[in-house]
Amino acid sequence: MAHTTSPLRLLDASAALAALHDLRAKQPVKYSAFYSSQLGGIVTDPALMVLPFDDHIVHRGHGIFDTAGLVNGRLYDLDAHLDRFLRSAEHSRLRLPGTRDQMREIIIRTTAASGRRDGAIRYWISSGPGSLELSPAAGAEPGFFVMVFPGLVYPERWYSEGLRVMTTSYPIKPSLYATTKSTNYLPNVLMQMEAKEQGFDNGVFLDAAGHVGESSNMNVAFVTADGVLRHPRFDHILSGCTSHRALELAPALLARGLIAGIEVSDISRDQAHAAREMLLLGSSVKVAPIVAWDDQPIGDGRPGPVARALLALLEEDMRTGDRLTDVPYREA
Repeated sequence: MAHTTSPLRLLDASAALAALHDLRAKQPVKYSAFYSSQLGGIVTDPALMVLPFDDHIVHRGHGIFDTAGLVNGRLYDLDAHLDRFLRSAEHSRLRLPGTRDQMREIIIRTTAASGRRDGAIRYWISSGPGSLELSPAAGAEPGFFVMVFPGLVYPERWYSEGLRVMTTSYPIKPSLYATTKSTNYLPNVLMQMEAKEQGFDNGVFLDAAGHVGESSNMNVAFVTADGVLRHPRFDHILSGCTSHRALELAPALLARGLIAGIEVSDISRDQAHAAREMLLLGSSVKVAPIVAWDDQPIGDGRPGPVARALLALLEEDMRTGDRLTDVPYREA
């Protein structure tokens, strides 16, 4: 914001809307459609994709979100993400803005209205506007919002060369907050900022006992020295839908001799550093190899066969599996 001594303008509605359009014109945003229960419908103009400043999701972080992938005009694993969404709402003591089926239908219809056939769908519940206090305003209606956008994109070198990560200096969130997908991502943001400032691609949390937690907005897993695909327990980290699906698909790797077993268990830092492979898992990144942690190579320091094979299984599942929801674009 530039320093100025000129009088501040008092904006009317048209001037404010023009300023919002100018703001979006300066940003590389490609938001295709936005549903707001507060507006009562869908907008496709990014300048209109706004929330009240006094909604508690904005100034207190009292809100939750989740994201599902959009692949070739079909939503991937929507129901698993919705199940987690409802668990997060319960943990956050948020009233639902409608039934599960109603929210699911709104997500599908907003996707149809966007016209987008590849990308991501993110959706939120807020505790609503009406005060600047800690507790939600009396009588506040919960907000429900759905955004259709291109999705997050990561460098191709993450897959061809692998990532480098560091142990973050920031503490992992307590279990209640780590297992709830709330809009309060401050520890995650700080970890990723710290990693980038020190020349790494991302960070990894450790818990108080020295066990591996998760990365900034992704899970991690390992092929340990004994050939077992091991994932940290989900009681102190986010229950990643991609991780769960990858673990369900992983038995195919047993038959191919790429892994010797599959386990969800505590993983010490020493076990992790001695692993053959380290994997980054998430709905946007899918499966990416981590080749170094704290400047110590993982395995031979190159992307490994399990990362490649698991990525291929997941991508095939996203194209042809049984967790795809059709979007009625012609009805939009």
